[in-house]
Order: sequence, then structure tokens, then C-alpha cells
Amino acid sequence: MKIIQCYAPTNDTNDDIKHQFYERLQSIIEKCQRKDLTILMGDLNSEVGIDITGYEDIMGRHGLEVRNENGERFANLFVFNKLVIGGTIFPHKRIHKTTWISPDHTTENQIDHICINKKFRRTMEDVRTRRGADVASDHHLVVANLKLRNWTALQRFNTAFLRDTDKLNEFKIALNKLDKQQYKGSIQPSFEILTNSMNSR
Repeated sequence: MKIIQCYAPTNDTNDDIKHQFYERLQSIIEKCQRKDLTILMGDLNSEVGIDITGYEDIMGRHGLEVRNENGERFANLFVFNKLVIGGTIFPHKRIHKTTWISPDHTTENQIDHICINKKFRRTMEDVRTRRGADVASDHHLVVANLKLRNWTALQRFNTAFLRDTDKLNEFKIALNKLDKQQYKGSIQPSFEILTNSMNSR
């Protein structure tokens, strides 16, 4: 799993600075393997809007308002990298979509996002804001619910039986046999002796 946390320049920032930011973000995303779960989140200062024309693969119809210039850059980056904008997928009241409110409380926008690579889209169960969280900011806390499958763990050997002195002595004898054995050709028989002695009870 790869998590990318970022803060994007505002819409009014110089184009050169914005270009540098998106170029750097692209280079970071490229380092993530496509087979791995990648979550990109942060204050992206991007209004992605509700018009999904041309962006059907990366967003749903549940954004807010219209797309700004940063939203256009952001959406194009996501199309290229096959990432999905989570906050636009799930239907919620406006109060649970807005992530930022102006100091005079007259303007609200959806500019903070949690995104996931398209391959893992079905693991995302919900994305919404939590207004009750006291974060001392003009931004609201954005929360995503993900349902991750259990990853298979490496096989662990049962070493509990080594507490028994008889089993411990058997194990030592098996190791000594391995140590003295000449390795000619395959080491598979030696490996089987070792694993059998470790797994025997």
C-alpha cells in the first residue's frame, strides 16, 4: 500500500509553480506499482465539479459546482494515472461534501480529496466530511471507509515445540546432519529435512 499526502498550490498561484507541483506529483505516482493499492489525499485546491464528460472513469456525478483550472489539471492527471476521485462517487448532502469554508462563511468548496487507483475502486465504501471533528482549521476532516482484503502472510514456522527438550535435541541432530551433508546438485532434500524437523510435533 502506498499513501501520498500532498498540498497543491491554489488556483491563483503562478502557472510555473503549479506545473512544477503536478510534474513532481506525477513522478511520485509513477514510482507506485500499479498492482499496489495507492491512496492519494490532501488539500488539492481543486474543484472537480459535477460534469463527468470525458472523466467517467475517474469520477462520479456527486461532486460540487463547476470545475476550476486546478480541477482540470487534477482530473487530467488522474485520467493518465487511472486514479478515482472518491468524494465524487458517493451521494451525500451538500454539508457532507464541502471540505473548505471561507473565513466569512459565505463560500464553501470541495477542494480536499481522497483518491484511490481504479483497480481498487471497489474497496472504497464511502468518502465524506466529518464536521464535528475539532481540527482548528477552515477545512473539514475528510474520511474514507475502505474494505481491504486480508493479505496473505508469509508462512511462519512452529517453534513452540522447541521448548520440549526431546524435540529440541531431534532438531539439533537434524541440523547437524544437514551441516555435514555434501551439497551436490539440488538442495531440496536438505530443505525438506529441515522443514520436516521444524514442523514435526
